[in-house]
Formats: sequence, structure tokens, C-alpha cells
Amino acid sequence: MRAHTASPCLAVADVAPFRDFLVEQFGARVIFDCGWYVNLSLGEAGATLQFMTPPGAGARLDGLAGITLNFEVDDVDAEHARLRARGLPEAMALDDHPWGDRGFAVAGPGGLLLYVYSPRPPSPEFAEFFR
Repeated sequence: MRAHTASPCLAVADVAPFRDFLVEQFGARVIFDCGWYVNLSLGEAGATLQFMTPPGAGARLDGLAGITLNFEVDDVDAEHARLRARGLPEAMALDDHPWGDRGFAVAGPGGLLLYVYSPRPPSPEFAEFFR
């Protein structure tokens, strides 16, 4: 199989807080929203992300703890300053990482973690892992 795109769809109890957070804080654009399912466009590369409230009373929703969305950006320092100015608390401080990026994380609704980074050359101990 050669997929044209791939994107995550995360099951949540209410899509509105996730939609609003990503639109307001990350500039996402809503491309479909029927109330229980929302499809968001993120950036110019065609990345999309969906949230849905599964229909039916038997749906199991454990929250999004443990899920991290990674956002590669051109200028991580500018994004860090922008999100801090909006009052978003850091879940991980802005730093240079030996695995080859400079990044930080903020917490979103429902335990969702959002990691924002710009690539950097990796340290020698991590360079060998790149293919």
C-alpha cells in the first residue's frame, strides 16, 4: 500500500475544547466539523488531525494522557515566545536536545501534550541512529 496521506484521529468525549485550542493557539483551520467529528488542517504541508466523539453509549474514552503531537516549525524560539505570551504553561522547557532538535512542550486539553521543535544537528552519540 502507498497511502497518499496519513493522519491521527483521536477519540475524545467532546471535540470542541480540542478544536478551539488548536485553532486559537496553533492557527489550525477547520476543514470539516459536524459537531461530533472535526478535521483540522495544520500548516501548509497538508498535515491534518481529527478528533471525534464515538457514537453510541458504549464507547470507551480513557483521555489522551501519553499522546504527544509533534509540530516541526521553522522558528521554535518565535513559537515558544508566542505561546508563552498567550499564557500557555510549559510542560517541558525550551532546550537544545542531543537527538537533533530544539524544542519545548505545552499541555493541551485532556492530557494531550504538544511538542514544538526545529531540527538541529544531532550530537555524535545520536547521529549514528539516523538513516
